[in-house]
Amino acid sequence: MWRSCRHRVPHRGRETMVTVVAMLVTLVPACPATVLAQSGDPSATPPAYKQLRYEEDYGYLRDQSRQSDPLDVIKYISLGNEGDRYLSIGGEIRQRFEYFHNPVWGQEEQDDNGYWLQRYMLHTDVHLGSRVRFFGQLKSGIEIGRAGGPRGADEDKLDLHQAFGEIRALTNGKDGLTLRIGRQEIGLGSSRLVSFREGPNVRQSFDGIRLGWRSSEWQIDGLVTKPVETKRGVFDDAWDHTRSVWGVYAVGPFGVLPKGKVDLYYLGLDRKRARFDEGIGRELRHSIGARIWGRTESWDYNTELVYQWGSFGQGRIRSWTTASDTGYRIESIRFGPRFGLKADIASGDRDPTDGTLGTFNALFPKGAYFSEADLLGPYNLMDLHPSVQLNLTERISLTPDFDFFWRQSTRDGIYSVPGALIRSGRTSQARYTGSHGNLQLEWRLDRHISLTAIYLHFFPGPFLKETQPGRNVDFLAAWFTYRF
Repeated sequence: MWRSCRHRVPHRGRETMVTVVAMLVTLVPACPATVLAQSGDPSATPPAYKQLRYEEDYGYLRDQSRQSDPLDVIKYISLGNEGDRYLSIGGEIRQRFEYFHNPVWGQEEQDDNGYWLQRYMLHTDVHLGSRVRFFGQLKSGIEIGRAGGPRGADEDKLDLHQAFGEIRALTNGKDGLTLRIGRQEIGLGSSRLVSFREGPNVRQSFDGIRLGWRSSEWQIDGLVTKPVETKRGVFDDAWDHTRSVWGVYAVGPFGVLPKGKVDLYYLGLDRKRARFDEGIGRELRHSIGARIWGRTESWDYNTELVYQWGSFGQGRIRSWTTASDTGYRIESIRFGPRFGLKADIASGDRDPTDGTLGTFNALFPKGAYFSEADLLGPYNLMDLHPSVQLNLTERISLTPDFDFFWRQSTRDGIYSVPGALIRSGRTSQARYTGSHGNLQLEWRLDRHISLTAIYLHFFPGPFLKETQPGRNVDFLAAWFTYRF
C-alpha cells in the first residue's frame, strides 16, 4: 500500500522534501554551543517550555544556584531588591516546509514545489511583586511560495499577539483570585473547543477579560472575549466584531477513577454570519460539556461529551459531540510503545428543511485536529483513529497512525477545522469519507530545539469520489522549532 502511495508523489515534491529535511538537520550543529550545552549544576533540570508561554514561572531563578541554562540570564532579570520584581524574556522561531499533492483532494491549486512557513515570536513577562503582572508578545508569520497565496492563518507580517495586565488578590501561595484584562491566548481543557491554534503558522488570541479562582483542588475560570482576527499586514489585527465567546470552565478532582480529574463547563458563542450546509444566518449557540481525564502508570484516558443548543437564523440548534482518547504504555519492552485509540462523533444536520440545525460547532478548536494536514474538522463526522508511539531513543519518537472518517449524517456536508463548509452533502448518500495513513518522526534535541517530519496519504472514500474531485492526497511536512 505504502509503495503505491510513494509513486503518486511527483518527483519534484519528493526532491524538495529531502532537501528541506537535510537543511533542518544541518541547522543543529550550526546552533551556538551555548544553546545546546547546559551549564551550572547538572542536577538542576530546568522546566520544559509550555505551549502557553505565560504559564511559565521563572521566579525560582532568583536563587542563582538554580541557574542551569545559559539563557537563564534573560529568564530572570531583577527589577529591584525584592526577589518577586523581575523581567523575563522569551521567544520562538519555527521554520516549516509543507507540500501537498492534490490539496483538498484536488479542489485547490497544485504547487509542485511546496511552500515555506516562518513563525517568529518574542515575549516579555514583567512581575511587579506577587500581585501585579504585565505580559506582552509580538508575532510574525510569513508564507513563501504557496500557489494561490497564503491561507487565513498562514501570514501576519507583524502584530501584537498578546498584551494583558494581571492582578491577583486573596492569594495564598499560588491559590487565590486572578483578574486578567487584555489580549491573551486561551486554551481550555484538551483544546477541543477553545484553543490557541498551535498547528497553523499564526496562533489565535482573544481580546477580553478572564477571571480565575484557584484552590488546592479546583480551578474555575470565567471569560468574556472576542477572537482576534488575523490580518496579513503590520499592526492591523483587531478583534472580530462578528463573533463573541464567553463562558465558565472548572477543573477539579474525580475520585471515581484512579488519578482522575473532571472538567465541567459552559461556553456561549454569538456569530453574526455563519454558514452551514443548511444555509447562512446568525448563530447563537450554547455549549455545556464534561471531560473526564487522567493518567496512571500504564493507562491514560480522556473522554469528553458536549451538548449544544441555541438559534440559527429563524430556526433552532440541537447538536452534540463525544470524543475519547485512550492509551496504554508498555515501558518494560523495547521502545516503550504507547498504543492509542481515539474515537470521535460530531453530529451533523439530519434534515436541512426541518428548521433545526444539527451540525455540531467546534467553536475555536486546536489546529492539526486529526493530523497536521488539517483536511477535515470535527463537524458532521465520525472517526476511529488507532496509533502506536515508539520511543526509539530518549529524544526520538516515531508514531505511525491510521484514521478512518465517516459522515455522521448523510444529509450534511464536510467541514474544515475552522468550520468552513468544504463540500455540500446534498448530492451524495455515501457515508464513508475516506482514511489516511500518517507517519511522524520527532527529534527533541534538548528543551530548546526540536525537529519534526511527517508524511501522510489520504485515501478518498465514496463520498469524496461521488462529489468530485476525489483524488488521493499526499502531504509532506518538516519543521524546526527553537524556543527560549
